Amino acid sequence: MKKRVTLLMLALLVAFTVVSGCSTSKNTTGSNKGASATGEPIKLALSPWPGWFVWYLVKEKGFFEKNGVKVDLVWFPVYSDSLSALSTGKVDANSQTLSDTLAPASKGIGVKAVLVNDNSNGGDGLVVKPEIASMKDLKGKKIATELGTVDHLLMLTALDKSGLKETDVKYTNMTVNDAGPAFISGNVDAAVLWEPFLTKALQEGKGKLLFSSKDTPGLIPDLLVFREDVTKNRPDDVKKIINAWFDALDYWKANPDESLKIMAKAAETPLDEYKAGVDSVKIFQLEDNIKAFTKGVNYFSLNFTAQKTAEFLKGLDMLTSIPKPESILDGHFVEEVMKERKK
Repeated sequence: MKKRVTLLMLALLVAFTVVSGCSTSKNTTGSNKGASATGEPIKLALSPWPGWFVWYLVKEKGFFEKNGVKVDLVWFPVYSDSLSALSTGKVDANSQTLSDTLAPASKGIGVKAVLVNDNSNGGDGLVVKPEIASMKDLKGKKIATELGTVDHLLMLTALDKSGLKETDVKYTNMTVNDAGPAFISGNVDAAVLWEPFLTKALQEGKGKLLFSSKDTPGLIPDLLVFREDVTKNRPDDVKKIINAWFDALDYWKANPDESLKIMAKAAETPLDEYKAGVDSVKIFQLEDNIKAFTKGVNYFSLNFTAQKTAEFLKGLDMLTSIPKPESILDGHFVEEVMKERKK
């Protein structure tokens, strides 16, 4: 249900191979060609994450059509594949984290974050075996999460807060799809996961939560990120997609039960489990977006978060350069939407 993760690995950035891992059950795209020409459907990618299933509510209730924009939702079971697809131009937009947007930007790939979908508020976490009582107890233990992702960043942040380094643990690189089962089967001592994998690991692996995104408020915003050429060539369609998103949020507020059922069905998840996943994120309304795109001095500001995250990752040699936050953040679309929706 969750759709986020984090930094696009160097290997993913330099490997301009077209990803072929889209699920046929949810993938509505046709060719691999991006929507550079006006009139072609915009290919919008998403992955398992509670906040991103709102896109299926947008589709189901016809809000794309209402706003006069053609959109194909492209499903990626493996989040990192969606990051590669955006970088290589297979899709025009992707649902991804801010930290994952820094890597392609640092390599000169033009990307623009235009909307905050949500912010993780416990939806990402470090689950450990019952006998591990503190972060210090992780020294020498085997921890799994995917290299270069947002949860890798969360792991590094958790270790850093406890005075530990990645070299102090036995780090194992696994996708979240594999890390969860590895923890449940006892093959690793800890895993950094996001929903719904996190809840499953806690329930089935008899583990406990040691650290989560609740301990780092504002660190993991989930965004709608476009290729820069699309924002330049089709700005009206970008704005229409954002409007469709807020139409869906309004519908959700007025019809909570129906909306949750639609999203849970798209997530192929029991309703109660999907509700638990949604509770682990803060869905951003229009006003929240305006605040997030405003410069500030804390993690509630995207500008601040991008700068601090980039500095942190650069210090760990996970970025070769620090992109200017202004080069990837474009809040003028939500500002225009705000003005129009207030009329």
